[in-house]
Amino acid sequence: MFTGIIEAVGTITAITPTGQDVSVTVDSGKLDLSDVKLGDSIATNGVCLTVVKLTGKGYVADLSLETLNRTAFTDYSPGQRVNLEKAMLPTTRFGGHMVSGHVDNVGEIISRSQTGRAIEFWIKAPDTLARYIAEKGSVAIDGISLTVNAVRGAEFKLTIVPHTASETTMEHFKPGRKVNLEVDVIARYLERLMLGDKAAQTEPSSELSMALLARSGFLG
Repeated sequence: MFTGIIEAVGTITAITPTGQDVSVTVDSGKLDLSDVKLGDSIATNGVCLTVVKLTGKGYVADLSLETLNRTAFTDYSPGQRVNLEKAMLPTTRFGGHMVSGHVDNVGEIISRSQTGRAIEFWIKAPDTLARYIAEKGSVAIDGISLTVNAVRGAEFKLTIVPHTASETTMEHFKPGRKVNLEVDVIARYLERLMLGDKAAQTEPSSELSMALLARSGFLG
């Protein structure tokens, strides 16, 4: 479990194919690895990865085919800058929101503009995720816990203050960039809960989920 508060920006130094999946080597920059051991989790651009080797300058982790299919890692190459966060401890200050590191899908930056000292981004999510993104709700973008400030269909707006931009990879985001999206886990559990006994059916349809939510008044 993570909070979406980025601790450091690292750099992918190698991507090595291993059959149908890959392993990645990350230079962890200023991230303190003194308390990290093999088997620990580090969110890497929002993807929960298990450390399989410590290199002295960073770590090596394996990415499964499922992870490659769900994330923007297929677009990455050595030199790619990535947001890093170690798994939270029971004593960690909870500054963001609950982030599992299980990326739902990939979104795309569609615009960037300056508003005072802040940067405004509009991001297009896949249509299948639109119902989980709400104005003033939380979303993780490349592992960063952020507040949704406006919604129009499957597109949503983020307002990024200078500190967040400088401490993450967001200062380099441009239209066309693919980003890892993780919606608020509470929304997913709520949808599943509203299915009731229907949840035991094999592959309940999204239409059934929407109908039950509408019947209960959650969709207005």
